[in-house]
Amino acid sequence: MDDSTRAQVADALLAAYDSKEPLEPLTATHTGMGLEDAYAIQLRQVERRLAEGRTIRGHKVGLTSAAMQRLLGIAEPDYGHLLDDFFHLEHMPIPVDLFVQPRIEPEVAFVLKKKLKGPGVTVHQALRAVDFVLPALEIVDSRIRDWRIGLFDTIADNASSGAVVLGSTPTDVGAVDLRLAGATFHRNGEVVGTGAGGAVLGSPLNSLVWLANTVGARGVTLEKGHVVLPGSVCAMSPVAAGDTFTATFAGLGSVTARFV
Repeated sequence: MDDSTRAQVADALLAAYDSKEPLEPLTATHTGMGLEDAYAIQLRQVERRLAEGRTIRGHKVGLTSAAMQRLLGIAEPDYGHLLDDFFHLEHMPIPVDLFVQPRIEPEVAFVLKKKLKGPGVTVHQALRAVDFVLPALEIVDSRIRDWRIGLFDTIADNASSGAVVLGSTPTDVGAVDLRLAGATFHRNGEVVGTGAGGAVLGSPLNSLVWLANTVGARGVTLEKGHVVLPGSVCAMSPVAAGDTFTATFAGLGSVTARFV
């Protein structure tokens, strides 16, 4: 794809945020799209938002489960940017009309106390960079019609990012074995999912390391104070007005999101 085509796709995705009208799969309408095209399209949108006054508050890692990787025929995750207006307070009402076709999933969020720059980051270095962890809910959203996404579709669409709700119980990263930390996911009081941190690349820490090294190779540093969402511990659930979701993690507490 040339720069003009990348710009057109980025503009179409930005327009879908505003109109709430999803696009046909990008890989169907632009058959020549590749990995570098997709990340370049994502970055064009982020740069536009920054020019409008938004700020980057972190990153997310997607496609971390073995099942999703098999489904898309890939061998590694993808990543997206978290902007300041993505963050919502738990228990406070979140309008569903902010999104195109939202879904939600439970995660363990890392908050960094110092910069983390790859490539070459190890698990030990990643641990030393974490201030604390929080229970979190990520609202994922797709500007691609009916979620008919391939790898390049979701990367171009900022890794299908939508919003974030962080819990309010910070826990030292060394206090809990994140691989074994189990989670129960409730929708309107009924269990809709269970899982554990090991579902995320074997450990959420592996996801943090992967992210630091991957973005580092592109000249990006994970900054002090930034939030990293490493990936979901179980399958995502659809969201509708009136829904209340709660994720409870062993040793980490709970987090609740309410939609109107």
